[in-house]
Amino acid sequence: MSRPLLALLLLIAPLLVTTPLLAAPPKDLTWAQMIPPDAPVIAPQTAPIHNLSGMADALSAEAAPAAKQQSPSAPVVKSLDGQQIRLPGYIVPLEVSEEGRATEFLLVPYFGACIHVPPPPSNQIVHVTSKVGVKLDELYQPYWIEGTMKVEASTSELADAGYKMEADKIYVYELPES
Repeated sequence: MSRPLLALLLLIAPLLVTTPLLAAPPKDLTWAQMIPPDAPVIAPQTAPIHNLSGMADALSAEAAPAAKQQSPSAPVVKSLDGQQIRLPGYIVPLEVSEEGRATEFLLVPYFGACIHVPPPPSNQIVHVTSKVGVKLDELYQPYWIEGTMKVEASTSELADAGYKMEADKIYVYELPES
């Protein structure tokens, strides 16, 4: 190997090792940015579908069929495909590990979506998988989910989602201090 080539390799080698460390942070995404600008406006139906005034009513309501999704094939933003994003939301478990962690879930913009109120449009739901998951006793808490967004439809027993993501990081959402 010639000296100039060896010198060039010695200069480039540290860059090859540190480049992944210099990767851009994920883009903060809002739920509104997941709806194409020309899509029809679909107001969320956040009124509870269950009358929780009495325990017997609550138990029978929980056993009732799930509420019909507002728009199961809402248009998505195709340019989000492949982007590293960070999105806040609430977790609706689909699969739970033996350790009591939700490892597959729907991420939704407001608490109770898909369970106590009709599911939002599919472009407002992300089907997330995670190796670590989230403890079930912490589901009332909003979370940040980081990962690569896929514009890919999926169907579950609770709702259709317009997006998918494998979670790289999951952590508690906290309001910024003012």
